[in-house]
Amino acid sequence: MKKLSLSKFLPFPFLLFILTVPYIRITSAACHVDDEEGLLGFKAGITQDPSGMLSSWKPGTDCCKWSGVVCLFNDRVTSIQLYGQLDKPNSFLTGTISPSLSKIQDLDGIYLIDLRNISGKIPDLIFGLPKLQYIYIENNKLSGPIPVNIGKVTQLYALSLAGNQFTGTIPSSISQLSQLNQLKLGNNLLSGQFPVGIKQLRNLTFLSLEHNKLSGTIPDIFKSLTELRILRLSHNAFSGKIPGSISSLAPKLMYLELGHNALSGQIPSFLGNFKALDTLDLSWNLFTGVVPKTFANLTKIFNLDLSHNALTDPFPQLYVKGIESLDLSYNKFNLKEIPKWVTSSPIIYSLKLAKCGIKINLDNWKPAETYFYDYIDLSENEISGSPVSLLNRTDYLVEFKASGNKLKFDLGKLRIVKTLKQLDVSRNLVFGKVPTTITGLEKLNVSYNHLCGQLPKTKFPASSFVGNDCLCGSPLAPCKL
Repeated sequence: MKKLSLSKFLPFPFLLFILTVPYIRITSAACHVDDEEGLLGFKAGITQDPSGMLSSWKPGTDCCKWSGVVCLFNDRVTSIQLYGQLDKPNSFLTGTISPSLSKIQDLDGIYLIDLRNISGKIPDLIFGLPKLQYIYIENNKLSGPIPVNIGKVTQLYALSLAGNQFTGTIPSSISQLSQLNQLKLGNNLLSGQFPVGIKQLRNLTFLSLEHNKLSGTIPDIFKSLTELRILRLSHNAFSGKIPGSISSLAPKLMYLELGHNALSGQIPSFLGNFKALDTLDLSWNLFTGVVPKTFANLTKIFNLDLSHNALTDPFPQLYVKGIESLDLSYNKFNLKEIPKWVTSSPIIYSLKLAKCGIKINLDNWKPAETYFYDYIDLSENEISGSPVSLLNRTDYLVEFKASGNKLKFDLGKLRIVKTLKQLDVSRNLVFGKVPTTITGLEKLNVSYNHLCGQLPKTKFPASSFVGNDCLCGSPLAPCKL
């Protein structure tokens, strides 16, 4: 069984979520009539419940014993916790959130997570609940603007509306949530600028606004957010430079994700002071110049993505004991070889160095560990030799790309593991026959090589095979008898 890396599969946000959820204890007392009425009103707004998630919600029974209902004090409901299971197609709820939840006056937590088909707006009345501290309404289909009166819930510790379809700007009243520890609004359709009022949220440890349509510059407001551990702003349309006040987050910040924006200028050298950094993503921006020498101080970094910028040599020497994922692809680097700190990593699972000026013989590259590799992209370099020895020592490979090199090997000797989904060795010197084992792949490109013989029956288009010496059979021309 594959040994899993804790940093890869148990990220800090998950641990933080566990720590912020109140301790759950269910009593046996019959619930209050107002709470029963509020819950049954919520159920009435649900039009589909194929897995029977709310089947125990029956009038006249003790609602403290209903599935997903928690009562901590006497007969009062204190939280609603309904979770869909994404691996089970019927584990969802269709409907809207009823304003009747406002009748549950002791409610301190609403957790409606991965229910997928909860739609409509969040009723304004919910934000009048006097004890509400935790709102996690994630991965549903809620829409419309985020209610302006969200600022009334000044006792709120966590607000997550991630993974919905909210539109409009982030309301300025967010600045009134001075107790907020987590603010997660990612994966919506929010527009406008980064709200400057967030600087008032001095207790924030987790700020996530990624995958929206936010634009303008990132304001220079981070000196007051010294408790921040996670900052996720990727996949927006932010422009300008990385603000200098982000340097004040250095002692504690673990995740800095600014990829897929339009940020420009040079990468600031102060990022080398982020010694607690686990993940740094600056990919798909307009950064120029060199990577700062101070990156040598990032000894604890596990995930580094600087791909798709205009960065130039020299790339600094790093002293990372174990990198998990690295992507330097499509810059202006001329690395010549795969860095030693990458080769020596015992835990690496993703290596992407496309168009990085690498000139090695792959037979001579001896990484310390191949077992964990999931993704390898060495496209558009000057790499010779054979990948067979390397790839035949991987058991969990998902994607191998090495197009546009000088690789020379017999394709039939390549072991195609069950996990492999994509293989691209186009524009090389590959020879032999196309093996039947490629039929399990999702994407294949072996075009412009020296392959020969009859093709196995596959779903791939002719473009996957063109430009070879003597391949025949569908989707190419029939073989001659």
